[in-house]
Amino acid sequence: MENQGASAVITHHILDNKIYEYERWLEEIMPLTRHAKGFIDLQIVRPIPQLTFVYTVIIRFDTVDHLKMWLESTQRKRWIEKVEPLFRRHDHYQIRSGLDFLFEAPENSAKIPPRWKQYLITWSAIYPLSICIPMLLVPLLRALNFPFNHFSDALLISGTIVFLMVYVVMPKYTKLIRKWLNK
Repeated sequence: MENQGASAVITHHILDNKIYEYERWLEEIMPLTRHAKGFIDLQIVRPIPQLTFVYTVIIRFDTVDHLKMWLESTQRKRWIEKVEPLFRRHDHYQIRSGLDFLFEAPENSAKIPPRWKQYLITWSAIYPLSICIPMLLVPLLRALNFPFNHFSDALLISGTIVFLMVYVVMPKYTKLIRKWLNK
């Protein structure tokens, strides 16, 4: 697990009238997080205005130890204490190795599907995307007069596939096959 990197999926349930203050707090804590030892990247999934109030922050570090160091650091604890009055619920996070966060277990369950199932599901989702996305994206790029370049085409295609996997395909796909995945 140590060599695969680690992700923390943090959820913050924000009070309705405190979104602006929370956004300001995010702007202050993000640079601190980015400078933490072993930091790789960070993504924020914001709530839908007037509809939801949950922020999901996904932070990736190179090792589980570095991730735990940041999450349990005095500095982060002080920042969480500062923002706590804006929460409906307390700060909550789960630590996952590698890409385990794509295979969310049911609420309040620590069970993560076996690696062979993760492999099969990921492969079965990526395969059709790796065929369809180039077929759609490359003609679009040429129609927009982007010159042929194998590297920039591959960058855009892989970026699109990863985006779709993380934000569109895997959340729905894993819900669809949840029983088999957690069997």
